[in-house]
Amino acid sequence: MLLFFIVGLLVHFVFFASIFDIYFTSPLVHGMAPQFTPLPPPARRLVLIVADGLRADALYEFDEKGNPRAPFIRNIIMHEGSWGISHTHVPTESRPGHVALIAGFYEDVSAVAKGWKENPVEFDSLLNQSKYTWSWGSPDILSMFAKGATGNHVFTHSYDADSEDFGAKDVTKLDTWVFDNIKEFFHAARNNQSLFSKLNEEKVVFFLHLLGIDTNGHAHRPTSREYKDNIKLVDEGVKEIVSLLKDFYGNDEKTAFLFTSDHGMTDWGSHGAGHPSETFTPFVAWGAGIKYPQKVSDQQFNDVLLKGWKLESWKRQDINQADVAPLMASLIGVPFPLNSVGILPVNYLNNTDAFKAESMYTNAKQILEQFKVKMTQKKEVTLPFLFTPFKLLSDSKQLDILRKARSYIKQENYDEAVFLCMELIHLSLEGLTYYHTYDRFFLGINVLLGFVGWTSYASLLIIKSHSSLTRGVSKEVKKPSHLLLCSFVTIGILMAFFLLIQACPWTYYVYCLLPVPIWYAVLREYQVIQDLVTSLLTFPSRHFVGYLLALALGIEVLVLSFFYRYMLTAGLIVFAGWPFTTQLWTRAKMLSTVLSMWAVYSTHNSLLKKQGLPLINQVVSWIILASSFLVPLLSPRNLLERLFSILVSSMSAYLLLSTGYEALFPLVLSCLMFVWIHMEQETLQQSGVSCKQKVTSIHFSYNTDITQFRQLCLDDIRRAFFLVFFLVTAFFGTGNIASINSFDLASVYCFLTVFSPFMMGALMLWKIFIPFVLVMCAFEAVQLTTQLSSKSLFLMVLVISDIMALHFFFLVKDYGSWLDIGTSISHYVIVMCMTIVLVFLNGLAQLLTTKKLRLRGQPKSHLI
Repeated sequence: MLLFFIVGLLVHFVFFASIFDIYFTSPLVHGMAPQFTPLPPPARRLVLIVADGLRADALYEFDEKGNPRAPFIRNIIMHEGSWGISHTHVPTESRPGHVALIAGFYEDVSAVAKGWKENPVEFDSLLNQSKYTWSWGSPDILSMFAKGATGNHVFTHSYDADSEDFGAKDVTKLDTWVFDNIKEFFHAARNNQSLFSKLNEEKVVFFLHLLGIDTNGHAHRPTSREYKDNIKLVDEGVKEIVSLLKDFYGNDEKTAFLFTSDHGMTDWGSHGAGHPSETFTPFVAWGAGIKYPQKVSDQQFNDVLLKGWKLESWKRQDINQADVAPLMASLIGVPFPLNSVGILPVNYLNNTDAFKAESMYTNAKQILEQFKVKMTQKKEVTLPFLFTPFKLLSDSKQLDILRKARSYIKQENYDEAVFLCMELIHLSLEGLTYYHTYDRFFLGINVLLGFVGWTSYASLLIIKSHSSLTRGVSKEVKKPSHLLLCSFVTIGILMAFFLLIQACPWTYYVYCLLPVPIWYAVLREYQVIQDLVTSLLTFPSRHFVGYLLALALGIEVLVLSFFYRYMLTAGLIVFAGWPFTTQLWTRAKMLSTVLSMWAVYSTHNSLLKKQGLPLINQVVSWIILASSFLVPLLSPRNLLERLFSILVSSMSAYLLLSTGYEALFPLVLSCLMFVWIHMEQETLQQSGVSCKQKVTSIHFSYNTDITQFRQLCLDDIRRAFFLVFFLVTAFFGTGNIASINSFDLASVYCFLTVFSPFMMGALMLWKIFIPFVLVMCAFEAVQLTTQLSSKSLFLMVLVISDIMALHFFFLVKDYGSWLDIGTSISHYVIVMCMTIVLVFLNGLAQLLTTKKLRLRGQPKSHLI
């Protein structure tokens, strides 16, 4: 059985990893030739200002007194430049947002494994293509572009990472630091001839990353006075920097300015998902090469935002976030970033029609180059008779569109040229997606075969080892024939050879060869399959169909609960129909819970007064968290006392990680678990199981007598289903944590306030695990009171969760909005994580319920 669980872990790890190879592989290719517009650019230099975490509505709206919140930016919109909304993509995090702005592509979310700090793959960017770049801001953002730049031309100026403290008294210093250092930099440049000469070169970029707004949003929420005042500070700072640059360059009108944000923020101070408050970011451009404001009487947008912002008379031009990169490249005349998929927003350009057409032609060739490289790579590793090219963009059509577009430009028919280039760009992007997902169907079929095979084998193992369904049906035991083994070995060799000649990556071998041994193991049990069929034929058909439909309905309810939370409520109402009339509460020690309440209250007051996180609170919080693992092990192994001790210690830690009403969730969930334990024990009388003990007299034991275990019955399927249902309830009980933006950083303020993604993530992960631990400890009690082996129940849970995972595998979307796509993938990942983590939780629950620590001098008791 131990071997089975080890193999099961490996198999589920493969299933879990497959989703990243199928959906999360990097879209980047290398080997393209640089493409740039041959005509002289309108700007010699460009200033990119990114206000991290700034929502579009927060910038454009008026304050409580009826005045513009950002008067300088509004003046730009009305008198000097163009504006709109930049639409970001999920995940709305800082690293992907900046990559989209500066490199022009939407990065794969596998970068989250490195905390959005490191380059998971090499990529080109505007900063790399510039002659010189000077940047100021957060070390997390600046370093990732400096690291990937070739040569010594990208210079970074950043503050210490410890300055990013959510509990600091005034986090606007992160922005004032940037403005002050820029002023000092240009002042020093007047007395430094080498630096002065570099600053007056062409193709120069200045990048300002302003983190104060994002930090204030996390600490105080976007509706707070601190967040809104920070916007005014940034507006004033931008005004001063613009004036400084104009003075430094003698008003040569060769500077282009772009002001935007990497992502927005929800009302509760989070970001990461696809809500409009997170994906709608401001975009304002002015200066050299940018079109002046256009007054219009009618706009193409149906939303009510324009009227609320009082900007309905000034033309709004929305763009996608990745479109900013080709716009910046066009303005200063550098090659478009090689990996960019952005489409040049020509309506922002204040230049000749010839320049716009040539820029679009360059944009089309740059994206087409990626398509050609991607197609060549896939063609080289696919057998000729199996390769299916992208039919909408054949080689002849590529040449035809490029030839016609060049001809239109020569004939000064620029509108037709731009239209053809747009058509080529869209076809190239479709083709990139086609070749990027070329192997998706093939890999999906193999993962499906593995899923069905594993679920079938686990079900057969349950029937064979933990039930009496096949006993007595067949007395003759037959060994599997050598023909079966030889057949599967042959299939494996042929599959490996097929992958070898196509030069497939090693992960393809894993996904494609895994179903071979799994299905061999299934068919080796043909005797069990034969006996099972014989037994089912003797079973009343009405009962069999009824049980099958009930199980299918229950699993569908679990699947639907991921989309409709009220399905959990319906399930709990059904469970509440069970009568319960038992006294549950026994003695308990509440010292740790009181300390937790004090720590949360004291920390909240300190942060409210902007006095930071008190050291004593931090020490107490960490001590309580550490003790929550040890306190249950000091309590007696009596079932009720040990479970209540686990509840109290878990609630203490959960309380420190809570920000509101969710602190009560472990208490309510534990009450439900106690009812479950009692009801399951009471139902044993009806099922005819003898030797039923009272709950109060049962003790957890590490060395369980296996002779007390019994065979499975139909009621045990219900018990396994209840476990999965309660795990899902524990997962979604306090909110939809399937979305990144459901994580509130305020949850960890009792432990730390300085930004540390992995430590904060670990603490919030433990908060998620606490309800799971409570359910798994109750599950241990259920299997003990019902005299049933945890292995058999655990196998049934694995089968149920695998069937759910198979549902979500088919429900994964690769079309529609990014929110829909991300949600569908997250559901699959959640169920797969649940299956894998279940083994760890089971071991942790056994440790918490059965282990006993003895302090020195503590008397021994033979009753526990």
